[in-house]
Amino acid sequence: MRTALLIVALLLYAGGATAAEGNLPAGQPPVYFVLVHSPGPKWQAGLSFQEQPGGDEHVRYMGELFERGLMVMGGPFLDDSGGMMISRTQTIEEARRLARDDPAVRSGLLNVKVHPWLVPMRSTTPEN
Repeated sequence: MRTALLIVALLLYAGGATAAEGNLPAGQPPVYFVLVHSPGPKWQAGLSFQEQPGGDEHVRYMGELFERGLMVMGGPFLDDSGGMMISRTQTIEEARRLARDDPAVRSGLLNVKVHPWLVPMRSTTPEN
């Protein structure tokens, strides 16, 4: 639970709530769209992510999304099961488009699922 609260706190610290928050009724918690990546059909067992053909294209694409302000945060899971990105988009359709446009998803290196995430609990300061 402490980890979940830390993630929520980091969301706010990393740039505040999404623009979608401004479209919600007063008092409604913000909604984020979370992209969860996992190895796809073209993933080569025994190779690290850095060794996977096309992994560098995914990293570049994620960097571009961050630079364009479309990502709150993102990164790999430490158990090598994939990773996730929290998007700063207005709609789930826009988040799904970002997911589909990822070169690693298009090539089959990664699978991706998009989840809408209601954030009723958050802190304004990160925990230590």
